[in-house]
Amino acid sequence: MAQLLPILAGTQRCCSLRRVTFLLLIALTLAFFGYCYLKPRGQKLENIQAGASVTVRERHDLQDVNLPRMVYPQPHVLTLPREDGTFNTDILNEWFRLQNTTIGLTVFAVKRYVTYLKRFLETAERHFMVGYKVNYYIFTDRPDHVPRIPLQKGRQMVIFKFRSYSHWRDISLHSMEVISNFSEQRFHREVDYLVCADGKMKFTEHVGVEILASLFGTLHPGFYGLSRNNFPYERRPQSQAQIPEDEGDFYYTGALFGGSVPEVHRLTKACHQAMMVDKDGDIEAVWLEESHLNKYLLYHKPSKVLSPEYMWNKHLLYYMWERQGVNLSRTITRIRLNVLGNIMGSPSPKRPLQQLR
Repeated sequence: MAQLLPILAGTQRCCSLRRVTFLLLIALTLAFFGYCYLKPRGQKLENIQAGASVTVRERHDLQDVNLPRMVYPQPHVLTLPREDGTFNTDILNEWFRLQNTTIGLTVFAVKRYVTYLKRFLETAERHFMVGYKVNYYIFTDRPDHVPRIPLQKGRQMVIFKFRSYSHWRDISLHSMEVISNFSEQRFHREVDYLVCADGKMKFTEHVGVEILASLFGTLHPGFYGLSRNNFPYERRPQSQAQIPEDEGDFYYTGALFGGSVPEVHRLTKACHQAMMVDKDGDIEAVWLEESHLNKYLLYHKPSKVLSPEYMWNKHLLYYMWERQGVNLSRTITRIRLNVLGNIMGSPSPKRPLQQLR
């Protein structure tokens, strides 16, 4: 019996060691797969071409391809205000910091837009992704005019020379191409998420990791709450951006969208391809890249839809009041102003705010 007890004890220790080893192997395996498949920067771009195109005709031979119709009642807007407790900032920050997340912010400062760049960058430093590593990717035709502003630790400014085109439609076309190309060639090695923003905006309140998702779009505040037949979609069937009268979920602004690098690559590549087909067909979508963005997000649903609060402008409040006859005091209590603001003037009723040139 005296000899049996040590043998049993040794056997138990051996079994315990095996259990610990087995559990450790499982933990390491889960950690490896979690890093490879859940971390956006770990996603590979080799096979990204497969699902990239939303184009309905090939560019060279203009071969027709029939897409399935998606006819269903217009969904209700479910994006709730930022301050209603729909997300916990502490939990989100803990998760993204454990992932060592780096965010890229792309902005085009072309022609007179370079004059807005200083305000854009200074307000971004105060309000955009505070506490996180951020790469500012600035595309401009005037590199010497880019302001040098002090940056927080872990942030850097990367300036790219962008060709100066005579027409805005060419800038619109090639901006999608540039983001697509750099996502494939560089961005996927440097950042986990890309946020694509309009250069004439300013940040007026905190914009954090709550906006991040594999693919996100932002509701255009000028068309918030309207029925789909009132959205300024491209309706001409000759355009690749065409959305029929009985289709459409929401109207997204082209001034704020993004997601993981692979998803942004797919989006921008598809939009650029569609715009090139339109160019070959001598047609231009009514709102250029924004029209193609809305077509893409209709058939490739975003995993997160941001409230129009993120693109609000105080001038829009009075514009919507006049246009829709809504009660002004009720609107003020329903919408929180100036999370992101546009620094242009009051919008014309005939043109979406961010399309003012």
